[in-house]
Amino acid sequence: MSADVTTQAPGRASSRPGGGGFSGAVAAEWTKLWSLRAPYACLLAGTAVTAVFTFYYGSIARINGEPLQPVGNAPVSSVALVQFAVVVLAMTAVTSEYATGSVRTSLLWVPVRHRVQLAKSLVTGAVSFAAGVLWGVLGVAVAWGPFGGHATFTVAGVLSHLLAMGLYCALTAVLTVGTAFALRHAAAVLSVLAFLLAALPNMLVGLGGPVLLTVNDYLPQTAGGYFMRGGGAPYAAPVGLLIVLVWTAAAHLTGRAVLGRRDA
Repeated sequence: MSADVTTQAPGRASSRPGGGGFSGAVAAEWTKLWSLRAPYACLLAGTAVTAVFTFYYGSIARINGEPLQPVGNAPVSSVALVQFAVVVLAMTAVTSEYATGSVRTSLLWVPVRHRVQLAKSLVTGAVSFAAGVLWGVLGVAVAWGPFGGHATFTVAGVLSHLLAMGLYCALTAVLTVGTAFALRHAAAVLSVLAFLLAALPNMLVGLGGPVLLTVNDYLPQTAGGYFMRGGGAPYAAPVGLLIVLVWTAAAHLTGRAVLGRRDA
């Protein structure tokens, strides 16, 4: 009788730690994401919302006789709505595992816990970046006709808007993954992010006043808007990106801290 024995030089780590290391974790998360229905529904919903909103945006600009503006403003403005397709997509990648208990299997396969979060962030961020760019392309194509001469088109300007949309969507996905690991329940994640990304900015703008408007300028959606539009008052585009990065890092680190302390 013989047995297969895997030998390893003393002091040398296995070449496949934690189920294949980080690359294995990423591959597993990619497979798990597309085994769910939610990503397909989210991408389809984002596409439909982008098409409807950008057509409306261009039409209103023409009807109201608004000044010339970059055609990329239309899809950028739609992000206030389509970002929630990204939120649900990224949230589901985490909360679906907590709901079914399959997160235990994920943590057994990748025992270094923060790798699971990093892998989910990378996969959902990459998908969201691609979705944001493609939604931007669709928005430009749809809005150009309804604008009826009230929009300008330059290759550099459109590319800038498209890449900025993709990056903002990717960061929103990473922010959502961090929040989802911290809260672990879909309803809680949606409630917190709906308040942070939509309700709070609208409340602050509605109430008005220099203090509240200044606070609003440093919320992720507002800062992302300045970034995607190329800056302007009260700060330049890179500052807007930096603010979104800070929010994203805070959510990611909070999620990592909770994941490290609490069992699945």
